Amino acid sequence: MLSRNFKEILKPGAHVVVVGLGKSGVSAVRFLLKLGVRISVSEGGRQENLAGDLVRWLEEKRVFVETGGHTSELLNSADCILVSPGVPLGIAPLAAARRKGIPVVGELALARDFIKAPVVAVTGTNGKSTVTTLIGDLLTGSGRKVFVGGNLGTPLAEYLAGAQACEVVVLEVSSFQLDGGGEFRPQVGVLLNITPDHLDRYASYKAYVEAKMSLFKNQQPGDVAVVNGDDLAISEWLAKEAAQQSPWPLRGEIRQYSSSGRDGVTAYLRGTTVHLATATESGEIDEGYELAGTQLAQAPNSENAMAAIMAVRALGCSPADIRKSLADFKPLPHRLALVAERDGVSYYDDSKATNVGAVYSALAGMKQPVVLIAGGRDKGGGYEMLLPLVKEKVRALVLIGEAREAMAKAFAGVTKITFAREMSEAVRMAGSLAENGDAVLLSPACASFDMFRSYSHRGEMFAQAVNSLGDCPCG
Repeated sequence: MLSRNFKEILKPGAHVVVVGLGKSGVSAVRFLLKLGVRISVSEGGRQENLAGDLVRWLEEKRVFVETGGHTSELLNSADCILVSPGVPLGIAPLAAARRKGIPVVGELALARDFIKAPVVAVTGTNGKSTVTTLIGDLLTGSGRKVFVGGNLGTPLAEYLAGAQACEVVVLEVSSFQLDGGGEFRPQVGVLLNITPDHLDRYASYKAYVEAKMSLFKNQQPGDVAVVNGDDLAISEWLAKEAAQQSPWPLRGEIRQYSSSGRDGVTAYLRGTTVHLATATESGEIDEGYELAGTQLAQAPNSENAMAAIMAVRALGCSPADIRKSLADFKPLPHRLALVAERDGVSYYDDSKATNVGAVYSALAGMKQPVVLIAGGRDKGGGYEMLLPLVKEKVRALVLIGEAREAMAKAFAGVTKITFAREMSEAVRMAGSLAENGDAVLLSPACASFDMFRSYSHRGEMFAQAVNSLGDCPCG
């Protein structure tokens, strides 16, 4: 692949087309305005759906906007095309532009030429927002000035448009962003897991795995690749790479973590303690990080903690600073959050679990029997992965949304199954099916958009329904 210097491409007077006008696209426009290039925007949605303030701002900045689709005429006139993560790179107008030799990239591709600080990048099917946030907290607790963003919170382009006053840039990166990442190279890359997801966008699971593994594609000796040694897809890739059968070599130092203390891993769990092997001048030492008493003690957050600890130790954070920040960490909303306890039943909001891998992790970490509320808009890939855990741990399944019939068929004969038309009904049903000591878990394995505005809206409606069952303080 031809190496491109985007500082040379994005010079004053160059014509850049931003494709997609969501949060990432708007940030890209702000960044490009700073560079003095000529900007056009190609938005697939209708103009009347754009906020009036946004339209007026673009007009003031003399940004041309086409709506209702992406025309080859506009895209082919560009010197560079910046694509928002939600826009598939394979659509015909973008493919035609690539054939003409026009760079078609996402914001990650700008990192090599425009970011001044070291980059930590976190990806995975599940857990990446928690780990990205935790890494940011651990670095801040170690006295570093940190930017945390990317796919989580503030887009990278927003940071690029500013003063770049941070010592470390910590990015959550999705597979969609990696697809357009160009020569993106994190000094520390963290890959948490790979399970089937977004198969409505990728041609195959193999293609999705390759997208995730591309996080490490441009790393060089001296860089660090932190990976989950328990993950089947990652382990298979590492085996192929060792046999020189992978599509590209891994040049960074591979450091694996595992829930067990098997040979060949840098970090492992024993009970609620993370053990990390660290090389010193006098030899290898075993550092211990106790998670008991923190909100990271239960799986999958214990595994997330291992990954974050390894990442910040690679950047030189001290064990003492790390231990203090671990004790203070508060998990993100809608990720196995305890909403309330009522009549001996615990109610957990795991609405962010929009794929089967996330539900698998949630169920694996539950210590008590579960009444599971699941369903929504199917994302492809099937539910077979969940069958053993549903059989072992799920007392009853309450299904909602478009996927409920398909899920009922997948789990027929495995556990008791009921249907609910909306969230409050689902919560009442689940509460009646639960017994003293059980957990009611909202962990949908599906997207939310059939019934809700977002996964967070779905979680909020769950919490509202739980709290309407009676006055019950959070535990």
